[in-house]
Amino acid sequence: MSKPISHEEEPDFDLSIQENLKQLSAQLGSPLDETSVMQIYQNASDLLSHLSPSPLTFARVAGTLLVYQVQNTESEEIKWFNTQVKQCLNEEEVEELIESIYRTDAL
Repeated sequence: MSKPISHEEEPDFDLSIQENLKQLSAQLGSPLDETSVMQIYQNASDLLSHLSPSPLTFARVAGTLLVYQVQNTESEEIKWFNTQVKQCLNEEEVEELIESIYRTDAL
């Protein structure tokens, strides 16, 4: 596992994201335990380890991973997403990727 992304300007960032993941999973009807939340957080951190993402981008990637888990998304789709994030050269590409996933007019 890689070291979690640290945001010096946001000292409570890690706890805030993890708490939001717990709350969101409960709102989606599939409350997650602490271990599952930490796993999603760590997965997001690993996927973005080659970048220095803003807290918002990090949260959006973690949220996407949460939705995939709660919706029991097919493993091939999750692998595709993970590969795409790892190939992004900057934060803007990550944001565009996430936007394209949720765009209703996507092909």
